[in-house]
Amino acid sequence: MMLPLNCLSLKMKLRVQLQCKNLHEYLRELSPEILDRLYNHPATCLAVYRELPSLAKNYVMRMLFLDHPLPQAAVALWVKKDSQKDHDQCVSVLTGLRLWHNQQLQGGLQGIVLNPVFKDNLRIAVLGGGKAWADEGSSLGPDRHARDVESLDRYAMERWEVILHFMVGSPSAAVSQDLAQLLIQAGLMKSEAGEAPCITSAGFQFLLLDTASQLWYITLQYLKTVQSRGMDLVEILSFLFQLSFSTLGRDYSVEGMSESLQTFLQHLREFGLVFQRKRKSRRYYPTRLAITLAAGVTANPSSSSSSSSSSSAALSATPGTGESGFIVVETNYRVYAYTNSELQIALVALFSEMLYRFPNVVVAQITRESVQQAIANGITAQQIIHFLRTRAHPVMLKQTPVLPPTITDQIRLWELERDRLQFTEGVLYNQFLSQADFEVLRDRAQGLGVLVWQNAPHRVMVVTPHGHSEVKRFWKRQKSHT
Repeated sequence: MMLPLNCLSLKMKLRVQLQCKNLHEYLRELSPEILDRLYNHPATCLAVYRELPSLAKNYVMRMLFLDHPLPQAAVALWVKKDSQKDHDQCVSVLTGLRLWHNQQLQGGLQGIVLNPVFKDNLRIAVLGGGKAWADEGSSLGPDRHARDVESLDRYAMERWEVILHFMVGSPSAAVSQDLAQLLIQAGLMKSEAGEAPCITSAGFQFLLLDTASQLWYITLQYLKTVQSRGMDLVEILSFLFQLSFSTLGRDYSVEGMSESLQTFLQHLREFGLVFQRKRKSRRYYPTRLAITLAAGVTANPSSSSSSSSSSSAALSATPGTGESGFIVVETNYRVYAYTNSELQIALVALFSEMLYRFPNVVVAQITRESVQQAIANGITAQQIIHFLRTRAHPVMLKQTPVLPPTITDQIRLWELERDRLQFTEGVLYNQFLSQADFEVLRDRAQGLGVLVWQNAPHRVMVVTPHGHSEVKRFWKRQKSHT
């Protein structure tokens, strides 16, 4: 007898871990040809130098004005033996970025020389020579709609938070089709046929990062698509580095920009990196987000505590998703969020049921259904617990542990309920007349690679729907010969 059956089997569920490279890790993956072209721009050289480890900066400065290579033995004497590990790390960074080249000296000794293109352009950047990196808007005359620093900061965060609101499904948030596709390609959102995009596990991790790390991660994802858009990666990167040395509150002209750069400027405008009053405006204002961007991140942002580099430290005070100290969790699964931030409220709603909303507080309930719905969307129990812990109200922080164990244990148990089993469609074969018949058919199914499950003592087995027709034909032939 054969019956369709949904067969249960154990599974291991893979969790997506958000990975983000810092500036040097990203540059080291570029081809030597692209790196050498990048170093033709003084702004790029200065940006790369700025993010070098302090010992590596020292090495570069020692060699910047030397016209002849140094023997490797002489370089080895720059550090003490107990600092050899730091020396080796610096050499690895400088070599990976193609800043150091090996060169044979007279007599067969090995020497080291700075990349000549990098050296020449870093000299220009340090000494203040060369052409202007960007055309200031002064050539256009005074701007009747000039923006001050405060309004630029407000504009930048408003634009960036629209993207974050879109990710959490706020109905009022809308982004361009191009940006929505970028978020899907980056794995931060997923889209089923005919349905609106929804957040993924990686997307939830992304929302827990500080603004500087979020921005750098999105920028890296965008840079992966540059060449497929018909743009020149070197031109785009050079412009980004130039922006990082702009003056906040000053306007710059778009005159002389290529068509690719003007298209890129519109994308930066949607990210909140630049302010441009109208698409056809002849001037733009870099925002604080753009000026701190080129620093990237110095740690893997897979945890929300990853720190941004020194030049992006100013951004950490900017209000964004990093708001902390506003959540109270009770042992009865009630959550009180003392915040007016629509974004934070939307984040809480991803794993809880909203009950009441007051002017300065939202009351929600953590339930089995709400947690399992969040887990079905790719959010893990650990991420939910981490979110609640890192945003705990100061009253909660006085407790040990910060969150009630009843809550954390139950959230993990609700996750385990989903992770234990998965449903696999199959066809059940049972009621065999003899053990020999069962074994013959089971071995055939196993040989075809379509056996899903078997129970020999009870003479029961399950095969895939795809393999059912072949196994059935074999069984008919077998029966006709007996």
